[in-house]
Amino acid sequence: MRAFIFPGQGSQSVGMGKALADASGTAREVFAEVDEALGQHLFRLMSEGPADDLLLTENAQPAIMANAIATLRVAEKEGGLRLADKADYVAGHSLGEYTALCAAGALDLSTTARLLKLRGRAMQAAVPVGEGAMAALLGADLEKAQLIAGAAVDSILAEGGPELVCTVANDNDPSQVVISGHRLAIEKAIALAKDLGAKRAVLLPVSAPFHCPLMQPAADAMEAALLEADLRAPLVPVFANVDAVAVADPGAIRHLLVQQVTGMVRWRESVLAMHAAGVGQFVEFGGKVLGPMVKRIAPDVETLSVITMDDIEALVKVL
Repeated sequence: MRAFIFPGQGSQSVGMGKALADASGTAREVFAEVDEALGQHLFRLMSEGPADDLLLTENAQPAIMANAIATLRVAEKEGGLRLADKADYVAGHSLGEYTALCAAGALDLSTTARLLKLRGRAMQAAVPVGEGAMAALLGADLEKAQLIAGAAVDSILAEGGPELVCTVANDNDPSQVVISGHRLAIEKAIALAKDLGAKRAVLLPVSAPFHCPLMQPAADAMEAALLEADLRAPLVPVFANVDAVAVADPGAIRHLLVQQVTGMVRWRESVLAMHAAGVGQFVEFGGKVLGPMVKRIAPDVETLSVITMDDIEALVKVL
């Protein structure tokens, strides 16, 4: 069995998609449709930068999605690959869940682009710049990360400080967990991390504290937008970030996407659940971020990364 998977924020880089667009009319069509849906020259930003503008959440989210969908569409239209025939499940990391739904026909491309633009803006607006932060805890599993996050909150309270948010945002793999919340609490967690068992703690260059309760205003905005969106049953089930369970019902998908804004991305559990369901091959479109995580979670599976035209041609030959 096989899963098609799609990367999340952090996989963006200036130049993304350019070589694919130069080589493929299908890719150019994808980027043009996204530009039209958003009313901006997003592909020019992806191709030429500046990097600081591409890093902005409202640009990075639709850009990463567009790049992954362009890669998949080239494989489908020019390589004859049919997702419904070749994939048993789809999944994506954070915003990648929207890409997965678009790939599986649950959302059309223009709707996906607009939802991600709104999601990025709403997440950025939910917390004033400088008040929130995220950090990666390396060499720490979920249990250690929860211990570190809780200790940071308790330590600030013990010092007479306010009750702040510090919680696990992404359970990526057995050796990498991301925490999110108020900057003061995240900085305290970084200071405590080594003594509590993490090898290293690194502050992440993000503009907002994603996947934590501080994102509730963004969750409310997405709930309203998703109610209006035309969301259909996907061609194959999607493993949802929030509960690591395969879902195909549009109503359930809407509910889980809203929860996802404030909830933990259970990527490790999702990979384990897909593996337990029989998936032995994971194909990542548009990045080489999730594949290494998957191998750390389930070392015996096969992972493929599909970014370039050569990658697409190689994939079509083996599937």
